[in-house]
Amino acid sequence: MNIYESAEDYLERILMVRERKGIVYSIDIAHELNFSKPSVSVAMKRLRENGYIQMDADGAITLLPPGEEIAQRIYARHQLLSEFLTQLGVSPENAATDACKIEHDISEESYERIREVTLQKRTE
Repeated sequence: MNIYESAEDYLERILMVRERKGIVYSIDIAHELNFSKPSVSVAMKRLRENGYIQMDADGAITLLPPGEEIAQRIYARHQLLSEFLTQLGVSPENAATDACKIEHDISEESYERIREVTLQKRTE
């Protein structure tokens, strides 16, 4: 499934806000990503048109199964890469920032190897 990095970021952020607040609105995403409300509205329209989210009459955003799948995958990558980088001695703040950059572009082979090493470190 091909999807743009920015769309992955939006879906991941929807998931993160949902986990914290329970309900997600476009304004939450705008604040979280420090984007303008109109920019977020355009992105939400595209995600809705492509079947990744739905919005109710009050504007609450819900991830649809394809959007949920992408959001969960990207968020899991982000968490694991952040953990890996902190194991290497990177500060948590820099690890989170760098994980955001890496999570979209890393090959499946490299990610799997990092996952194996990180999980191994957990058990040591």
